Amino acid sequence: MSADLQVEEPPRRLNGFTGAAGARESHVWDRAFGPWDLYFGSVWAATVAFVLGADFPALSYRIPAAALLALLIPWYAWAGRPLLLKDPGAEPGLSLRYLGVTLALFLPAAFLVGETRLITFALAPHCFMLLPLRRAIGAMAVVSLLPVAGWALLWRPAGHIVFINAVGAFVTFAFSSFFGAWIVRIIEQSQERASLIAELDASREEVARLSAAQGAHAERERMSREIHDTLAQGFTSLLMLVQAVQSELDTDPEQARRHLDLMAATARQNLAEARALVAGGAPADLDAGSLPDAVRRLAARQDPPAAVSVTGGVRPLAAALEVVALRSCQEALSNAAKHAGAAARCSVRLAYGDGDLTVTVRDTGRGFDPAAPVPGYGLRGLRARAAEVGGTASVTSVPGATGTTVTVTLPTTL
Repeated sequence: MSADLQVEEPPRRLNGFTGAAGARESHVWDRAFGPWDLYFGSVWAATVAFVLGADFPALSYRIPAAALLALLIPWYAWAGRPLLLKDPGAEPGLSLRYLGVTLALFLPAAFLVGETRLITFALAPHCFMLLPLRRAIGAMAVVSLLPVAGWALLWRPAGHIVFINAVGAFVTFAFSSFFGAWIVRIIEQSQERASLIAELDASREEVARLSAAQGAHAERERMSREIHDTLAQGFTSLLMLVQAVQSELDTDPEQARRHLDLMAATARQNLAEARALVAGGAPADLDAGSLPDAVRRLAARQDPPAAVSVTGGVRPLAAALEVVALRSCQEALSNAAKHAGAAARCSVRLAYGDGDLTVTVRDTGRGFDPAAPVPGYGLRGLRARAAEVGGTASVTSVPGATGTTVTVTLPTTL
């Protein structure tokens, strides 16, 4: 088989891929098999024409040779073509049977008429497409060399003619083996590349799935913190105010009315926060002004109201930083209201530095152990919020002592 023959051989399909048309494209082999049929038919027709038109041997020998070649067409259509359309090695037993019958038809015709060997150009690719490489090379030795030996033994031509035909057969065998092995290696590399691409696609799908899961988890964490820092704290304040009003209705109606007004303000604020959460916007307090103004409104809703001081050059910061600062104040003031005691008073300090913003919330209530495990999202959410924007959060307190200090330091640029 010559180099030209190997160029004509179509790429083999492996696991639904073809090396010639790209690793991801499938069924190209099926679509390209029509030209391959035409190639096989053309080589067969040319071989029959050369056999019938040969000068030697007599017509009585050439006709049987052409008849044997004619049987190759239905045998190829019935048995060979379906095998070639399958993945290589899918039917090893059927492949050997197909090639065995093909050789049984080809070799007698090649013994009778030397021109029959032209059809080797169509038969050689079948060996490499249906057999493992070593077996394919062995089959090529039979297809290339045995016809010359049988033809020489049958007709006893002159020595130089036998030599020329033997050299041609050996060259055909050598080129077929070399280019067949080369193409098989290319096909194997294409198969490996297709497998790697399939694995890469699967890995990308897994990464996308994990990213979506991680994103959903992060969003749940964010919503949990938002609800804890807004709605949950507001409802907690309402419950505490309800308890206060119940005890004040008979003894201190004026204080009870003040607490009822505070309950109404807290409920309105909770409604505004709920709408902001649904809309995905900034906290309601920040929509109405600057961060110091939002902190002052937040402090005014405490009972008793917290003192607020602001130092440094006040300036607008990134929305994410202001949200973290406000939520930190909310969390610290809420914790003080729940745990510091009714007589505790709170103060909030915003310190604008050159490269950072420090939020400090102090109370005069009962201290606690910051290292002790605490259920819920409180201090854990406080630290998580600060870390998300590159800041830090610390809690200073001593069990049994007076006062707790929460300090959150945030960079002024993201």
